[in-house]
Amino acid sequence: MRRRSPLLRTRLVRRLGAAAATAALACGLTACGGDAEATATATAPGTVTIGAVSNGAARQSELSVPVVESLRARLPQAVRERGELVIGVGALPAGFPPLAYVGTDQKTLTGAEPDLGRLVAATLGLKPVVKNSTWENLFVGIDSGRVDVAFTNVTVTEERKKKYDFASYRQDNLAFEALKTNTWEFGGDYRNLAGKAVAVSSGTNQEKILLEWQTKLRAEGKDLTVKYFPDANSVNLALSGGKIDLNFGPNPAIAYHVTQTAGGNAPTRNAGSFSGAGETLQGLIAATAKKDSGLAGPVAEAVNHLIGNGQYGKLLATWNLSNEAVTVSQVNPPGLPTTNS
Repeated sequence: MRRRSPLLRTRLVRRLGAAAATAALACGLTACGGDAEATATATAPGTVTIGAVSNGAARQSELSVPVVESLRARLPQAVRERGELVIGVGALPAGFPPLAYVGTDQKTLTGAEPDLGRLVAATLGLKPVVKNSTWENLFVGIDSGRVDVAFTNVTVTEERKKKYDFASYRQDNLAFEALKTNTWEFGGDYRNLAGKAVAVSSGTNQEKILLEWQTKLRAEGKDLTVKYFPDANSVNLALSGGKIDLNFGPNPAIAYHVTQTAGGNAPTRNAGSFSGAGETLQGLIAATAKKDSGLAGPVAEAVNHLIGNGQYGKLLATWNLSNEAVTVSQVNPPGLPTTNS
């Protein structure tokens, strides 16, 4: 997502933001459009709480996170001496569960993104200071030096790499949501969509991909029906009522909705995922720092340490995002090409 392109920006906000409206009143932290130092649950030194006050999206737990001195030593001296890692999250005004949103206590910034930022900070022996802002102000904060590193669902693109350094930590995936009673699986093959009615948001990256698959199917003498609805609630009603077979959207939004339907009359499930970058490249989400700040390397090594000790896996499982796990954090990995970013 460049400054975030209209397609990818819409993909994040339209589906994630709609779900957030019922769970996150981020304006309670500050006046909308500005920055806010986010509240976090109080924990003992060396302990990080994950999944706090999550509205059923995660199970809260405490992780012991010792400082890794060899990684701390690699930090830029100014950051090491300050003893804080200022973490940017662009979740104002409404948040986007399960990634970043204000929890059920109406004050704690919860979600997979700030949780991972806090784990990384603890590993590096730094106090996490989480700043919640609008998406646009997030990058202003990085550019000005008020924010050290952003954990906020930023996709790596070649255009962005000209200005920022990245440490990847999650796959950027789309997913299909189906009723739990539906045994259909995507299986990575668009041909399996033949004859299906699929909901998608207009003007999004997933719509672009779905329409390309529709064109291919029609060329093969088959078809899929693409359905549009005014909002997420309408999509959910259509899915639960059998008016559509599938919903195609950002994997995190679907992961969140699956947790919210689990105890209801029409529980849903994830029926398969696909790279948000398309079939030729696995899109990656990454921690974002100012270019040549010296932070991307230590952050990537901290993520790799958390992968190795299993705490990264626990974090993703807590937020129902295990299907977006990476095996290694990379500094400035291949990003979406300029023509698709």
